[in-house]
Amino acid sequence: MVMRVLGIETSCDETGVALYVAGRGIVAEALASQTAVHAPFGGVVPELASRDHIAKLGPMVRHVLAEAGTAPAELDAIAYTAGPGLVGALMVGGAFAASMAYGLGVPAVPVHHMEGHLLASRLEADPPEFPFLALLVSGGHTLLVHVAGLGRYRIIGETLDDAAGEAFDKVARLLSLPYPGGPALAALAESGDPGRFAFPRPLRGQGLDFSFSGLKTAVRLAIDAERERGTLDDDVRADIAASFEAAVVETLADKCRRALAATGLERLVVAGGVGANRKLRETLEALGREEGFAVHYPRPALCTDNGAMIAYAGACRAAGVSAEAAPAIVARPRWSLEDLVPPAAEGVPASAAIEAH
Repeated sequence: MVMRVLGIETSCDETGVALYVAGRGIVAEALASQTAVHAPFGGVVPELASRDHIAKLGPMVRHVLAEAGTAPAELDAIAYTAGPGLVGALMVGGAFAASMAYGLGVPAVPVHHMEGHLLASRLEADPPEFPFLALLVSGGHTLLVHVAGLGRYRIIGETLDDAAGEAFDKVARLLSLPYPGGPALAALAESGDPGRFAFPRPLRGQGLDFSFSGLKTAVRLAIDAERERGTLDDDVRADIAASFEAAVVETLADKCRRALAATGLERLVVAGGVGANRKLRETLEALGREEGFAVHYPRPALCTDNGAMIAYAGACRAAGVSAEAAPAIVARPRWSLEDLVPPAAEGVPASAAIEAH
């Protein structure tokens, strides 16, 4: 059993580092956001993201190891996000992890970013057992995945255009909300009337795929109409935000209900940045009580990109990775979950609850 795994996350605009210890869970972690770096541009600038990862990664690794009271020589593996993501940002984490692993004589374990999200709920005190249905919903992905076990993934639904999180960000820009737009839109929606605007529920009742571009267009037209009438005040903007959020949440919930019925699965795992949305959680929990299925989430801090999920996913896969040769640096900007296979020496830690620290 691999005992201590350092996890490194640098797929986009957050630098995450965490230490997973078998039987104890995550014993130390650190997360650095780049929101201030990218805010002036209204979105992530890849070159600036890479540079910020370079500046922060070394000090964060030293901080996490010191907090855990662990010397580098005590590590059993270094896990890092190998994709999907921004290739420059991935290369920063991969080069750091491979170099550190080679120097210590331990495996460098490339981790699929979405597998990290998918497994993050297993870091909670009541981890979901396999098999389950996963809704992976973030700025870059909206997927329904049949999870039969570690590395046994089948995508049964995906977005045909914008991801749900991407739609949140684009609508936030239309409403002139600050970056990052998704959380700002959800906050504005709290004071709005979700029934004020009758936005479409794309592909509702039609298969398991998603589409959000038409919804985004409907919101843009509503905003333009209110602006032309001179009625686009704060209350109307809140109503638009709430109505848009309701359309996305109802669409996601409908697809989950249909997917669970089609697969016969009784557990739903929700992960990714949009998985922290309060309205989505409330809606799925109510649906679960009504339909008789269990709903599992990682805590909100583990929904966004973080090192903890990479450390845990790395621990699940490290046993089959050799440290005998110099590790290759894996960086895959595009990478399907269906390309993954079970680890050579399969073993998923049974108790992975995060230890308070």
